[in-house]
Amino acid sequence: MTAESQLPRRDLTVRACTDRAEWDALVNSRGGHPLQLWGWGEVKAAHHWRTERLVVGDGAEVLGGAQVLYRALPWPLRSLAYLSRGPVCAPEDAGAVLDAVARHVRSTRGSVALVAEPDWDAGTDGAQSAGEQGLAAAGFARTENTILIPRTLILDLTQDDDALMAAMSRTTRANVRKNLKGGLAFRKVATEAELEQVLAIYRETARRAGFGIHEDRYYRDIWRLLGDDSPVVAAFDGDEVVAFVWIAKSAGTAFELYGGVNAAGQKARANYGVKWAAFTAMRADGCTRYDLNGLLNDGISDFKKQFAQHENLLAGTWELPLSPLYPMYSTGMPIARRTLQKGRAAAKAAVVGAKRAAGRARAFARR
Repeated sequence: MTAESQLPRRDLTVRACTDRAEWDALVNSRGGHPLQLWGWGEVKAAHHWRTERLVVGDGAEVLGGAQVLYRALPWPLRSLAYLSRGPVCAPEDAGAVLDAVARHVRSTRGSVALVAEPDWDAGTDGAQSAGEQGLAAAGFARTENTILIPRTLILDLTQDDDALMAAMSRTTRANVRKNLKGGLAFRKVATEAELEQVLAIYRETARRAGFGIHEDRYYRDIWRLLGDDSPVVAAFDGDEVVAFVWIAKSAGTAFELYGGVNAAGQKARANYGVKWAAFTAMRADGCTRYDLNGLLNDGISDFKKQFAQHENLLAGTWELPLSPLYPMYSTGMPIARRTLQKGRAAAKAAVVGAKRAAGRARAFARR
């Protein structure tokens, strides 16, 4: 089963970009998300993905681009293609860019599906946003099998300190001010030794809160491969890191990746001050928006929501079938989707779970 685009055919070009400077310039000049930067693609390529950067043009004009991540699936499904907070283009060009990218992926990779989670707002009052209209026109359909959470909190960093403070709860504002007047220092992590302290705190935080994390090598690769595009802002008690916020940033957007606090930091309520330090550091770096990266019904989200009185809803997760074998893949959901985090073993489990659908899929493929 494959979806058909509702767009009129345009003679668009799609070419692979192999130059980091060219690619990052495209992402940053078009307001792209940091998860579309070259360095993030390199991180994923070092951890079980394949990465391709595609530039879509209309004659001499560049309409946009997409960093496509491919995750291998067991035969005969081949791969799943994923746009992490992509594509990079104006929402009004979404349909044309996505259609061109999908045609390229289908013809060159044979992926079973293309999943997109763009950094665009959702529509309001039942009406689709321009980006959502483009996704639908290119044949994508919304799915609840999300990877990145669309319900989030995005701060406007063009505001001054007073406006940012005014949006916080009274207790949060008091804790931030107490931190700023106390004995803690707030700055970016500068050395590998400080990074190792950050990783120790993150492991401690994960054990305490009960969530899973990657092995340390994954985070060291982010530090190494994203470089200045992935600052870690930390609270220091002397030379000791007691809390941190780890960020990925493009020219306009700061995206919070991880955060943690140890027992000493909890006692000092350093998680409040370090969050404020992250906001102001990213504003100083030129970012105009700060995405706290997802809101769930949990304690971490409750903490995030203390920093503003609103929520944001992004367009969410959209999926385009690319192969006649798509029914086999979709029947195995949501197990197969977990390959985005857990790798090939989960994909094999998905195929086992989808065996009953395989016959129908093969029959469909012969039509």
